[in-house]
Amino acid sequence: MTQEPGKRGYKAVSAAQGYFSAAEDTWPETSYTAAVMQDRRKFLQCAASLAAAPPCASSAPEQPLRAHAAAAGILYGAAAAYGPLQNDASYAAHFAEECGILVPENVLKWGPVHPEPERYNFEPADFLADFARKNQIQMRGHTLVWHNQLAPWVATAVTKQNARRHLESHIRAVVGHFKGRMHSWDVVNEAVSPGDLRNDGLRKTPWLEHFGPEYLDSAYHTASETDPGALLVYNDYGLDYDEPGQEAKRAAVLNLLRDLKKRSVPLHAFGMQAHLSARQQKNFRPETLRRFLGEIAGLGLKILITELDVADQSLPEDAAERDRGVAEVYESYLTAALSNQALIAVLTWGLTDKYTWLANQNKRADGTPVRVLPFDRDFQRKPAWHAMAKAFDARAAK
Repeated sequence: MTQEPGKRGYKAVSAAQGYFSAAEDTWPETSYTAAVMQDRRKFLQCAASLAAAPPCASSAPEQPLRAHAAAAGILYGAAAAYGPLQNDASYAAHFAEECGILVPENVLKWGPVHPEPERYNFEPADFLADFARKNQIQMRGHTLVWHNQLAPWVATAVTKQNARRHLESHIRAVVGHFKGRMHSWDVVNEAVSPGDLRNDGLRKTPWLEHFGPEYLDSAYHTASETDPGALLVYNDYGLDYDEPGQEAKRAAVLNLLRDLKKRSVPLHAFGMQAHLSARQQKNFRPETLRRFLGEIAGLGLKILITELDVADQSLPEDAAERDRGVAEVYESYLTAALSNQALIAVLTWGLTDKYTWLANQNKRADGTPVRVLPFDRDFQRKPAWHAMAKAFDARAAK
């Protein structure tokens, strides 16, 4: 702040085989590139065969989102919930079919994975990693350093004297456990808050209090030393709309990214959470988003959209009308973002309305279930799914 046998998609590769060359800041021609190109060829071959078919010929089934994304040279995936993925076979099957990359929703946050000072709980994340491997899905880690969802023991055990040791040992243990298996890591999450009124724009967190601003440098260097093959990401939210508060945060995030790059911190990519809202669509300006992402790309960073969803509580009760409104938000946002060639992945924060944090976080006043993700509660593709596919196809056509 999902999952079953996938037949088509990316060849599973380890970070050691070269998701990303951190030393050269390049994406080498390895299994990652070959796999995306393989999906792209399949997608284009299918499209060509459909175009050549007689008008009455039956059409082939629609390709999954991962294939539309691969044709555009990017990854599509979603956040996976451990319990539903383990117990809901239909959810698992749709996840494996549609997604080329998986990110755990909660189980790699500090509290769940490191509940006691000397104990780590990797079982849920291992299950997700095993699911990803079996279904030829890549996996990314979320998140190593965050001010929320810390284990209770951190509040009493971490001090100015030992903060570095605790932070670095946690990163070594977690990143080391999955070494060679992660496409990327959200190393630091949500470290910027202009409202906290610091000159550097940093959020006041336990790590800032006990360790100082250098906690960011330490986190990235430790993660890089532990798994040199993983793409290291800074991830943040509240950057999407043409509003004064978000403009101030965009400026603060850019300052942080510039400073980290100037200090030769091993930062490779920026994660744009993109928790969107139909209510705020009136404040969306494509040129503002394009300009911000262009400035990030100008720093030599790759870009991922990491937690995309669209809150619908301001839209009418009628499902069809609501679905159209949500789809318009997806399409307009992705069309603007995908114009930047530094963007390499799009992940939604969940795949189906059956399992979404927005069901509780953004309840509707009329009591109807939210309709915020590409699939509905019965795993049927919604207009949001088609809007995403359309945006991916537009980039592929360029």
